[in-house]
Amino acid sequence: MSERAYRWARDYGVYAAVLVLLLFNVLFTPHFLDASNFRTQLVQVTPVVIVALGMALVIGTQGIDLSVGSVMSLAAALVVLYLGYGWLPALAVAVLGGAVVGAAGGALVAYVGVQPIVATLALLVGVRGLANVLVPQLVEFRNPDLIALGGSSVAGVPVIVLIAAALTLVVLFLVRRSTFGRQVVAIGGNRRAAELSGLPVKRVLLTVYVISGLLAALAGVLATARLQASDPTSLGLFIELSAITAVVVGGTPLSGGRIRVVSTVMGALLMQLLSATLIKHNLPQSWTQMVQAVIILAAVYATRERGRR
Repeated sequence: MSERAYRWARDYGVYAAVLVLLLFNVLFTPHFLDASNFRTQLVQVTPVVIVALGMALVIGTQGIDLSVGSVMSLAAALVVLYLGYGWLPALAVAVLGGAVVGAAGGALVAYVGVQPIVATLALLVGVRGLANVLVPQLVEFRNPDLIALGGSSVAGVPVIVLIAAALTLVVLFLVRRSTFGRQVVAIGGNRRAAELSGLPVKRVLLTVYVISGLLAALAGVLATARLQASDPTSLGLFIELSAITAVVVGGTPLSGGRIRVVSTVMGALLMQLLSATLIKHNLPQSWTQMVQAVIILAAVYATRERGRR
């Protein structure tokens, strides 16, 4: 396959795949165009999108953050524990907890020199355990403000979807227009060269993991608000894999040095549409997993070929 074809697949493949799935569903899936169906799909994919935004920044530095699912569970535990002080203080504590976990992971990577996969794997296990200690079982709540955050709409669009859209714009601005974004890309492209050029490599790495923790915690709070219950045991399980999949399918290489924010969102939408399509056509979950595996391998292969050339 030519260089032009690889470049097209890297830059536009995920958009083409989403378009093909949309056309297929319009033609062959009953009630696909119903507003309620679109609302359901967007609400379900929102936590993955928010987590994937932070994951894209981390992967852009040649890192990985496996702790995001556990951070979501910790946020779910903290928000319900502090809900008696009001939903805003509870939200602040939950997000702060995510930032602390992110800072711990970032410090291990940037200052101690631990490999990202090892550092965040340790946090994945430890933070999930802490969340289960704080809230060992499902706890329902009736706070109207928090419930409204997870279930209300503006002009027919769920608030949590609007939040995800706003966060996408913020991350897009950071990556494309800010000095911080250029530093992240430079570090991912060649960390040694970035250090020699005087960039604050350790500080940037720490900040990237803090942002990932913040976004994961916010996703955990929003998911908890939508469910109207805190369940640290199951909330966020395997979402790190969904987020990594969205980033990779969106065209961000695992080797770092490039971050594709909008394509990451499209990658998350592609995986959500694929799963929903197979379910609506009565195919087992195992088919979804196998098709996702093929898509991931194709995306990784495309970025690998780009690196070789």
